[in-house]
Amino acid sequence: MMFIMPAPNISESEWSVMEALWESSPQTASELTKTLRPTMKWAENTVRTLLTRLIEKGALQTAENSSGTRTYLPAVKREACVRAEGESFMQRIFGGAAKPLLIHFAQHSRLTEDEVSELKKILDQSLHS
Repeated sequence: MMFIMPAPNISESEWSVMEALWESSPQTASELTKTLRPTMKWAENTVRTLLTRLIEKGALQTAENSSGTRTYLPAVKREACVRAEGESFMQRIFGGAAKPLLIHFAQHSRLTEDEVSELKKILDQSLHS
């Protein structure tokens, strides 16, 4: 039986690093710093600190590239982290109840006709599964 580790709890800063690696991996710390610099303005030491935390949380794994430099790549899928974040948010803000969450977003989001149609389809499918 394979043990599946739950998605780690990732901070907002760590999420930025993970997004960059989900987009393109493996990357070195220097490459990641260059990738993140336009939006985050972080020094390489900051990126390295976040990488260390993500390794400790089990979100990243390391390897070495052909020149022997350490590279970083995701150890967890983005979808698993999104699901865990969504469940955590729903638990904290709405006491784990889906109905108030859905009502809140339906009332406060500007949804297109296509988005409403897609949501209806998803809700119908959830009734029959």
